[in-house]
Amino acid sequence: MTARRVLVAAIGAALALSAAGCVSSGGSNSTPAAGGADWATATSAQAAGGFDALVTAAKAEGQLNVIALPPDWANYGAIIKAFGDKYGIKVNSANPEGSSQDEINAVKQLGTQDRAPDVLDLGQSFATGNAPLFAPFKVQTWDSIPAANKDAGGAWANDYGGFMSIGCNAKLVPVCPTTFADLAKPDYAGKVALNGDPTQAAAAFAGVWAAALANGGSLDDISPGVTFWGKLAKSGNLLKVDPTPATVESGQTPIVLDWDYLNVAQAEKVKASFEWKVAVPSDGLFAQYYTQAINKNAPHPAAARLWQEFLYSDEGQNLWLAGKARPVRLVAMTQAGTADAALAAALPPVSGEPKYPTQAQTDAAQKVVAQGWPAATS
Repeated sequence: MTARRVLVAAIGAALALSAAGCVSSGGSNSTPAAGGADWATATSAQAAGGFDALVTAAKAEGQLNVIALPPDWANYGAIIKAFGDKYGIKVNSANPEGSSQDEINAVKQLGTQDRAPDVLDLGQSFATGNAPLFAPFKVQTWDSIPAANKDAGGAWANDYGGFMSIGCNAKLVPVCPTTFADLAKPDYAGKVALNGDPTQAAAAFAGVWAAALANGGSLDDISPGVTFWGKLAKSGNLLKVDPTPATVESGQTPIVLDWDYLNVAQAEKVKASFEWKVAVPSDGLFAQYYTQAINKNAPHPAAARLWQEFLYSDEGQNLWLAGKARPVRLVAMTQAGTADAALAAALPPVSGEPKYPTQAQTDAAQKVVAQGWPAATS
């Protein structure tokens, strides 16, 4: 999951989480839709013959190219299998440990080739910054996606996300921390690890910003977060080891700051050996979404659109929920009674209102961290 964490930090809007270079259009294998339309230009299933016509066209294409989807990330392994089994479509998964930038590079470099990615799962900053590369498409459940979590024209939509959280090995740490204030206690000397380098990794960057919010900072001022982690480095609390499932299982990284869905998934993996407690710190509540988009040059345009329909259906959203992530339609599904209640109840409890920066605030914060982090933590 290391490459997948490459810095993509830009944050979605609060509604769902608080409750739980341009290329030419048309893929090389585009399939004509009903009425002479082309699925490569279809902006909705209804506009090109209906959902049944989309399924027929996607099955005729028979394949879907995905990229940068680790099977153990947010339940993607099960999601890919469920889609392939349901529609009889072969899913070709390229560079599963790739980053958002790798995805954009593939779109640009492969152009209309048959092996170009059909669909993308991106950090939101990569989605908003590359919208001309995407084919606008609105899934059938579009209206139940909060307005702040989607492009009005259909170029992209947020899909799943989570909160910054504290994971802790209860076997090695007698009293697990639950707040950022706790992390500074002498009891945690040599025990606290960020998930990566915040100048490169989204989770670590979010950990710095969450710490800023817990220490008098704001969406316009991330510097208190840099100062906080600098103090933890000087006190010896900051453990300069990039955590992985192996370091967690060995006890090398007993406390890890990471997205709650990854920490909760880790808890499931190690429960036979020890308890991995997960807490969402109320003093530094911070959340992030990832984003879906369709390659404008998708070689399998009907399959790409069917994939989106699947992901934003109740079935697809519940599969993300099974991966401990918070699907973007969770509020609407909870209200409709279609969210899996047991899976939703298994999510770490959240207290308070999360903070969501704008893209401009994120860009500014990244510069502050890039400039200040090395000296603060040396």
